[in-house]
Amino acid sequence: MFVNRRKSERRECRSVAKIQLGTGSLPRDCMITDISAGGVKVIAEYIEIPPEFTIILSSGSPRQCRLAWRIGHEFGAQFVD
Repeated sequence: MFVNRRKSERRECRSVAKIQLGTGSLPRDCMITDISAGGVKVIAEYIEIPPEFTIILSSGSPRQCRLAWRIGHEFGAQFVD
């Protein structure tokens, strides 16, 4: 049986965002497929996603993230800010 371990409800979305992989690096496009108060699920075509990075939401607000899991081009991240 699947147990939902999320602390907050997630909602599906198809929102374009930017991911910044390190200090001073150029932001790259990504797609957020769902979001909650605690994190996001993202599709991005980058080979290496570091353990911590910044997501810049379409509203322009940056969020510090920690990589939670990754399967191919999809990954989940927890907000740490």
